[in-house]
Amino acid sequence: MMTQYLALKREAGECLLFYRMGDFFELFFDDAREAARILDIALTTRGEHGGAPIPMCGVPVHAAESYLARLIRAGCRLAIAEQVETPEAAKRRGGSKALVARDIVRFVTAGTLTEEALLEPRRANVLAAVCEVRGAIGIAACDISTGRMELEDCAPEMLGAALARLGPTEVVAPEGWEQAPDDAIARPAAGFASDAGEAKLKDLHGVATLDGFGQFGRAMLAAAGGLLAYLDHVGRGRMPLLLPPVARAPAQTMAMDEATRASLEVLAASQGGRKGSLIDAIDRCVTGAGARALAEDLSAPLTDLAAIQARLALVSWLHDDPLLRGDLRTVLRALPDIGRALGRVVAGRGSPRDLGQIRDGLAEARRVRDHLAQREDRPALLDALMPALGGHGALTDLYTRALVPSPPTTRDQGGYIAEGYDAALDALRQTSGHARRAIAALEAKYRAETGIAALKIRHNGVLGYFVEVPARAADALMAPESGFTHRQTMAGAVRFNALALHEEASRIAESGGHALAAEEAHFEELVAHAVAAREAIALTATALARIDVAAGQAERAAEGRWALPHVVDAPCLAITGGRHPVVEAALAETRGGGAQRFVANDCTLSPEDRLWLIGGPNMGGKSTFLRQNALIVLLAQAGGFVPADSATVGLVDRLFSRVGASDNLARGRSTFMVEMVETAAILAQATERSFVILDEVGRGTSTYDGLALAWAVVEAVHETNRCRCLFATHYHELTRLAETCDALSLHHVRAREWKGDLVLLHELAEGPADKSYGLAVARLAGVPPAVVKRARAVLDKLEKGRAATGGLAAGLDDLPLFAAAAAAEEEQCDELRERLKALDVDALSPREALDELYRLKREADPG
Repeated sequence: MMTQYLALKREAGECLLFYRMGDFFELFFDDAREAARILDIALTTRGEHGGAPIPMCGVPVHAAESYLARLIRAGCRLAIAEQVETPEAAKRRGGSKALVARDIVRFVTAGTLTEEALLEPRRANVLAAVCEVRGAIGIAACDISTGRMELEDCAPEMLGAALARLGPTEVVAPEGWEQAPDDAIARPAAGFASDAGEAKLKDLHGVATLDGFGQFGRAMLAAAGGLLAYLDHVGRGRMPLLLPPVARAPAQTMAMDEATRASLEVLAASQGGRKGSLIDAIDRCVTGAGARALAEDLSAPLTDLAAIQARLALVSWLHDDPLLRGDLRTVLRALPDIGRALGRVVAGRGSPRDLGQIRDGLAEARRVRDHLAQREDRPALLDALMPALGGHGALTDLYTRALVPSPPTTRDQGGYIAEGYDAALDALRQTSGHARRAIAALEAKYRAETGIAALKIRHNGVLGYFVEVPARAADALMAPESGFTHRQTMAGAVRFNALALHEEASRIAESGGHALAAEEAHFEELVAHAVAAREAIALTATALARIDVAAGQAERAAEGRWALPHVVDAPCLAITGGRHPVVEAALAETRGGGAQRFVANDCTLSPEDRLWLIGGPNMGGKSTFLRQNALIVLLAQAGGFVPADSATVGLVDRLFSRVGASDNLARGRSTFMVEMVETAAILAQATERSFVILDEVGRGTSTYDGLALAWAVVEAVHETNRCRCLFATHYHELTRLAETCDALSLHHVRAREWKGDLVLLHELAEGPADKSYGLAVARLAGVPPAVVKRARAVLDKLEKGRAATGGLAAGLDDLPLFAAAAAAEEEQCDELRERLKALDVDALSPREALDELYRLKREADPG
């Protein structure tokens, strides 16, 4: 056995090998150690190899999916070695000691999952292949759970942005390619050949030319070749569901790099997970397919004005008719995920339940079509989707006749073909039913003949049918003339066989076996019908998802009183009463606890006023304002309503966000280096049609360096990129750029100091900020009063020195050391005495006196 295992392990390579032994998958050696650690299961031993015990662990076959899911989430790749012959066949082949033949039937990897239990219902599972051909990067991506496949090419510097948009769970690339992503799986370079990729696509879809699907460059076809070669490898020759490829041009969608997506928290929050992300705040889809389509919309907002307006028209139509929207969402909510059910069926991993889901989903699609067909004011996009919702009458009628109402998830026990579909199958079942009744009659007959009231006829998987009596009554059946043959003695019972029982058991087994074989044949026939109609079924699934997205967007807009954006082909942005969808949703959840309502703000950019320089205190709302305008642009071009009173959005080709501080220690990049890399990408790629938000550029280095860099970046954005830009900064010196940059205007977030406390208004106003309020924010954050007081003294010296000499650090030479704590405390006491002397107690109201007392106490007690 170990020889067989080790041969399969060599074939499995780095994958953990699940080796089937009866009702368990076993793992050995290092695979067992790794799996036991991740799964937290017992690690045992079995036999020896090389004089040492062999580590072993195992999981039951019937529960394997849950263990596979945990291993996949931990980053493992798995190989499944199944028994490919029965023990009886092995004995016929090689005698009683022959080893059952096993083979790897499938590789299980993150990007090649189809099982319902292993997939997230609301997230696509994308597999991507990348390679380079003559300086162009080819990308082939697919989601084999639904069959969607797209090909594209891009410049080398845009590979990261393209992969960030796709969000693949697994990437494959040619061996030895230096530009391959760090986490890519290396595959033989020979598989990434454009001619081989073209031939495989033609063969897969049975066409003589790919022209009917689109125009594909050599880099695209090479990547497709690598993708198909990998799928052929992991599927062991059986290809999953793959629909005809779609050629995607980068210009069709808004470009966003990985840093921008992370900064805007489009699909995942900064701390990880969906909670707190944009999609979490707006997703009102009632189907998994709709949620996946929404995620794709947000990942790749459109740049085609007609396509955007078509989506908006459908959302607006459903928004304006809440009764229709409610009825439609009720029907959609009951829909099964027919796209993924189809994917499992085509991949050879389908179950009767999957066929039932296809049947029920197609029937519900027809209901949706009939319901919508009654309306005469349908938008154009809905009319385009309507044909895909019908045309499956023959298939649904066939499945309705052939399958029971609730088919099981497995085929091994039968029972999924409906009664009346096949008369011969019904006869076999009737025979089996009669035989079981005969077993019951036989049991009664044996009791009467032997006088043993406790006699029972039982069944198990090893012995089949047998007679069982208590041990005290077994002597009567041991006699040769009794007609019973002893089979097994248990602790309290004895088991026997009998000729009549054997005959009835044979009839049951024969009829049951024939019935299972008949059902299996019908299942294969029904699968063939689904495979033949796979493209039409997939179109239906896509149409239902698009309708669900539109209805969900309309529902979210109605909830939040969002506005229908006016999208135009011009470099402008006019937002009235704009809000941040995630922050507003978070405030709404906690408002009962005393949280403030979200303060809306306007933003108007035009060719004459395209660059806003925004100052004001930390925590004043600058970053929120920057992000909310970027998100409004994104939502509008994704085809949805926006959180604003009104919005006119000029088409954006590329969206950039450089907000917040982070590092990338794995790549040896400090926070400032990451900031500069992201800023460099913006300056190199932003066009006049781009929208850029920049926050605190230059704050990660020395004051002079940072100010100089921020100054130069503002000038470059204004003079060279000439894009729409919101630039937040604490460098007051940058306000002087308004004198030389005619398209730059000054703005600030408002704040007030009242009775010594800082009040943040979160409102945007025109003009420069009067000061930074940094010390007030520090006090709000709990910095000890002595430290804040020391900082104020340093600040006074800095400002006086700068006023006198123009030098930022002038005047600090004679500043006493901070370590002189006693002097500082004495100075603080002197100030408190002076304030008490100056206080007119008789003139204070009781409330004013109490406020003053609290204020003095705070200043007198640094703790």
